[in-house]
Amino acid sequence: MFKRVRWVLAILALTLMANGCGYNALQQMEEGVFRAWSDVESNLQRRADLIPNLVATVKGYASHEQQTLQAVVEARAKATSVNLSTKDLSSAQAMQQMQDAQGGLSSALSRLMVVVERYPELKANQNFLDLQNQLEGTENRINVARQRYNQAVEAFNSKIRSLPYSLTNSLLLHLERKEYFKAEAGATQAPKISFE
Repeated sequence: MFKRVRWVLAILALTLMANGCGYNALQQMEEGVFRAWSDVESNLQRRADLIPNLVATVKGYASHEQQTLQAVVEARAKATSVNLSTKDLSSAQAMQQMQDAQGGLSSALSRLMVVVERYPELKANQNFLDLQNQLEGTENRINVARQRYNQAVEAFNSKIRSLPYSLTNSLLLHLERKEYFKAEAGATQAPKISFE
């Protein structure tokens, strides 16, 4: 009987210590980072799903713009081929590779929208307008998801570096710092505008 009471007290003490040292909080925060990342991926997938319809619509009006259309298709293929697991969120190289692929897709889509400006009948097509609106809304969702992901990363990274959580992490969990979603290279430069 006395042994059983000691076991119960020992388990209770361990539970209280685990809660007080941040063991559970750190794991919950890491799950928050994973959830935020899945929101980013979901929105990136939504954009990738819209692109074939957009390319097909543009192709119907601007079939001789094959080089631009092909660039969009190839950029989409490259962007969707780069997948990160939750373990890759701690790898700066993996994050950069994914961001480069997504940046290439954004660049190809921008070139496609410039081509579209040359075709007034395409710009008036309801299917194209609907796809363009959906793509614009998706780009906004991607931006919001990236911001939320970075907020979750900031909270997590700060927590694993502060006491007593840093001790809990170094002794028990060994969770790694997560990488932020960074701006594309050259994003700080103003775009060049040509009226030719």
